[in-house]
Amino acid sequence: MNPDSKATAGFLNQLFEFGEMIKISHTLFALPFAIGAAFLAVSLQDSHLLASGWTPFLQVVLAIAFARTSAMSFNRWADRDIDGKNPRTENRSIPAGRLTAGQVLTATVISIFGFVATCAWIGDQALLLSPIVLLVVLGYSYTKRLTWLCHAVLGIGLGLAPVGAWLVLTGDLADPLPWLLGTAVLFWSAGFDIVYSCQDVEVDKEQSLNSIPARFGIAKSLIISRSFHLVMIILMGLLYLELDRSLPVLIATLLTATLLCIGHLRIRSEYRELKRIENALLEFNIAISFIFMLCMAVEVYL
Repeated sequence: MNPDSKATAGFLNQLFEFGEMIKISHTLFALPFAIGAAFLAVSLQDSHLLASGWTPFLQVVLAIAFARTSAMSFNRWADRDIDGKNPRTENRSIPAGRLTAGQVLTATVISIFGFVATCAWIGDQALLLSPIVLLVVLGYSYTKRLTWLCHAVLGIGLGLAPVGAWLVLTGDLADPLPWLLGTAVLFWSAGFDIVYSCQDVEVDKEQSLNSIPARFGIAKSLIISRSFHLVMIILMGLLYLELDRSLPVLIATLLTATLLCIGHLRIRSEYRELKRIENALLEFNIAISFIFMLCMAVEVYL
C-alpha cells in the first residue's frame, strides 16, 4: 500500500471511529421529533409551506446534526479523564487512544461553526438564539459536576429541537404548541437518561459526580424515571386536546404510552443486570420518535 492509500485509510478509520464515538445512531432520538414538529407546523399553515420546497426541512436536519455532533464530541472531550476511570467507558475513543483530545476538540469547533452557519442561513432570529442553544447543549457536560439535575439539562437540550424546528418553519415562537412538545421531549429524554445513569451509580459516587441515581439510589431513580415518562404522556395528551383531538396525535400518544410501559417492565425484569439497562429502552425510544414523526406527516394531509 502506498503512502497516499495509507493516509486515506487512516483518515477513514478515524472518521468511522468518530462516528462511533458520538453515537450517530442516537441522533434518531431528537431528529424525528424535530421533523415531526416541522410537519405539525406545516399542517397548521394549510400546507402552503411545502409549496416553496423542502429547504426548511434541510435546515432543520443540518441544525440538529451540527448541534448534536458538537454536544457529543464536546462531552467526550470534557469527560475524557472521567471516562478513563470508569470500567464501562474506559474503552471510549479518547481514553483508549484511538482518537486524541485535540482531534475531538477540533471536530467540536467545526460542528459549532456549522451550527452557527446553519442558523445564519435560517434567519436573524435563529442566529441570535444560537448561543443560547450552544450554552445548553455544551454546558450539559459539566452539570454532572454541579447538580443531580443534570438529566433535566440534557432534556432541555433535546427539547429545544422541536422548538427550533417550529421556528424554522414559522419564524414565530409565540404559539404554545412547540413549547408543549418541547417540554414533552424534555421529560421523555430526561427519564431515559436517569435509567442510563443507573449503570454508573457507584463510579459517580467515587468520582463525586452528581446524578439522580447517585443521589437517591437506583430503586427511587427508576420511580422518578417512570414519573417523568408519565408527565410526557400527559403533555402529549394536552397536545392532542390543543390540536382539537387530532387522531394522529392520539395514535402517537397511545403507542408511546404502550412502548414506555413495556420498556419499564423490561427494566424491572433486568433490575439486577444494570449493564443491560442501556438497551432496555433504546429501541423503544427510537420507535417512539419515529412514530411521532410519521403521525405528524399524516397530519399534514388530513
